[in-house]
Amino acid sequence: MYRFFFLISIVAILASGCGLSLLSPNSATPTLFIITATLPPGLFPLPAKTLAQPAQLPTAESVEGITTTQVNVRSDPSTASTLLGMLGPSTKVQIIGKDPSGNWVQIIFPQIPNGKGWLTVQYVNVKVLDAIPVIGIATGSGSGQSGVIIQQVNVRSGPGTDFDTLGIMNPKDVVALTGKDASGIWLQIQFIKGPDGKGWVTAAYVQASGLETLPIVGQAGKIVGTGTPTNIPLTITPTLIAAPQDNDSAQSPSVVVTFSPSGTRTLIYSSEVSTPIGDPEDWIQFTPYSIAAIASLTCIGNGKLSVELWQNGSQLQNWGSLDCGESDQLSLSPGQPYLMHLIAIPKGGELEIVHYTISIYTIP
Repeated sequence: MYRFFFLISIVAILASGCGLSLLSPNSATPTLFIITATLPPGLFPLPAKTLAQPAQLPTAESVEGITTTQVNVRSDPSTASTLLGMLGPSTKVQIIGKDPSGNWVQIIFPQIPNGKGWLTVQYVNVKVLDAIPVIGIATGSGSGQSGVIIQQVNVRSGPGTDFDTLGIMNPKDVVALTGKDASGIWLQIQFIKGPDGKGWVTAAYVQASGLETLPIVGQAGKIVGTGTPTNIPLTITPTLIAAPQDNDSAQSPSVVVTFSPSGTRTLIYSSEVSTPIGDPEDWIQFTPYSIAAIASLTCIGNGKLSVELWQNGSQLQNWGSLDCGESDQLSLSPGQPYLMHLIAIPKGGELEIVHYTISIYTIP
């Protein structure tokens, strides 16, 4: 008997120490508790991070284009702007705008925060370029004007050839104009590599309107007036610069493109050649998928250009030639590579330079 009461006492003590209650069959249903194990330090789930919102992509209606070769994506419509990335040939792009000169197109580029980038239009096949809206070039605290570089030019730290060279602008680069010097011969532009993000170029190398409204910038970089200088030359004759050597050849062309009915169907390429100094010739290779193509050539400059068609190491004599401003239909062998050979024709001892654009459209 004593042993029985002793066991009952032990059970009661254990029950009270563990926080348990003894229930009778008539007691209310107990509240259920979910018991979780205590995890070692460092195994607790981390609080959820607030993810950065993706770039707000443009909502404007886009136009599809296809790259004709490998092409750089830039932050602004200029070869001097920041390189954002690179696209391979036959890459589809969504175009949302173009610069006022029509030499660059803005595309949706979600790899960067603002979701936009710029491509030079010569490497993009676009069927409805005229339907793409024009986008003004942001000029920060500048005048809101822009211009287009028409010839390769040095960017200097000040308005004169005695100032340091900061870099080079290439033909068709778009520049944001922020001012001019008192003579009007030099223009101040936005240039990321320059002091305070500014640089200077000769006005003769910039195609722009409304230069008389640009503010006059003094030697200290401060705006000293807005009046139109009275001693601006009526005509500024640009100094010709020889075409830079690109070291291309028939064995190593400047551009190599393979056309396909579902990919690249158009090649548009711009460059320059010069004589008697500089780069006198360019080579462009393309491989067609159809039996015919249309080739057209546009040129500016003070020289003449000859275009030859080559295959298997020999010039095709039955094609003839292509002159500036002309178009011609090519009879081709599908799947076989062809070479376009563009040559500056010497006329005399002075420097002659030709800026050209060659376009090749496959049929159909």
